Amino acid sequence: MQIYLPIAEVVVNSFTLIGLGGIVGLMSGLFGVGGGFLITPLLFFIGIPPPIAVATGANQVVASSFSGVLAHVKRKTVDFRMGWVLLAGGLIGSSLGVLLFNLLSRLGQVDLVVQLCYVIFLGLIGAMMLQESLRALRRTRISGPVKPMRRHQHGWVHRWPLKMKFRASGLYISAIPVLLVGALVGVLGAIMGVGGGFIMVPAMIYLLGMPTKVVIGTSLFQITFLSAYTTLMHAVSSNTVDVMLAVLLIVGGVVGAQIGTHWGTRLRAEQLRILLALLVLAVCGKLALDLFLRPENLYSITPGLLK
Repeated sequence: MQIYLPIAEVVVNSFTLIGLGGIVGLMSGLFGVGGGFLITPLLFFIGIPPPIAVATGANQVVASSFSGVLAHVKRKTVDFRMGWVLLAGGLIGSSLGVLLFNLLSRLGQVDLVVQLCYVIFLGLIGAMMLQESLRALRRTRISGPVKPMRRHQHGWVHRWPLKMKFRASGLYISAIPVLLVGALVGVLGAIMGVGGGFIMVPAMIYLLGMPTKVVIGTSLFQITFLSAYTTLMHAVSSNTVDVMLAVLLIVGGVVGAQIGTHWGTRLRAEQLRILLALLVLAVCGKLALDLFLRPENLYSITPGLLK
């Protein structure tokens, strides 16, 4: 069934949009990521203009993340205190990111910058996650389960001031690196239309030392509020949120998140990280090809630019 999107000014198949939302929701519940890193490129591929895809993709992330959070709250695998501190940093970063996004839009460079950001960040994060996860899986097969990080092992996050206790995570660390991680995720969320889970999940595990069992739920908790704020900022400042597009994506995303959360409990942490790394690299490769290969049409007119 074909449907016209008034803000994006394109005609698309509604069932295709619901299916895309379902896939992203599945990834959200399975890996603890908002899914924006996947939904935004997928919207690029079906012809949605990048500014609309970024702003509306952030809106869909809210629904799929919230659905996943509810399932993790029932299992008591959410560190709410850590989530609030991450959110505080994320709101600051998101505000700065929206300002930068609007500046790039006025300069006419937002399409190029968004795609380059995806290629660079997805490539780096995917490669590092895949390398570490394969190494951890190999150690597990040779010597048994990998020993978790000792709770009282001191690293650089313990030497900074403003320490806080995060009881659900069993950590006593400085709030500064937590705020910085949240701020970075906020900036990327505003520019790339992502929840930032593909950066936040590795940062929470490898930098902050959080146990894997609470990382996914805590990540989704922060992503839910941050993506809602980012969507509101884009809607107010640039009018780039297509409500019809968002509704169709949300319908699929909510259902997919519940299925992904259920499946995620059946896989080991190393297996989940390998699957996520492969997915990130696949999306990165597709974007890189589209960015660097010669297009069939050398010129195109984006709706809304000519007045």
